Amino acid sequence: MPTNFACEMAGEVIVRQAFRSTRRALEPLVVQASQPDATIMSDEWHAYDALPATGRAHATVNHRRGEFARDDDGDGIREVHNNSMEGFWLGLRNFLRPFRGVSKWWLDNYVHFYACLHNFRGSFADFLRCLLGAFSPNGS
Repeated sequence: MPTNFACEMAGEVIVRQAFRSTRRALEPLVVQASQPDATIMSDEWHAYDALPATGRAHATVNHRRGEFARDDDGDGIREVHNNSMEGFWLGLRNFLRPFRGVSKWWLDNYVHFYACLHNFRGSFADFLRCLLGAFSPNGS
């Protein structure tokens, strides 16, 4: 069964499907979906260990030690975390729950649809107004 990879770039979530969770499968997806000067935040999964060689900084949290966010520079703000993506996956799970099971053949479509909804979360009302306005008789 394929696993889905996602990253957040400038507030948008980008999802891609990976058939393995190895460095060879995930690293090209991260490189394609991120800027060279980006900081990638993840858990300590070994597939991300070589990201610094691609020009991307890599910060990790260690869930086994109970670490979910970390303050590296001592300013009191825990800037190293992957809570944003974990929140995305939680939202996806809640989105899929009413369907009571999704075929693996269609799962990627549901994931991409939810990613679009997630990316429109701030301006979805404006998007609907624009879309519905295009179909109204007077165009306003």
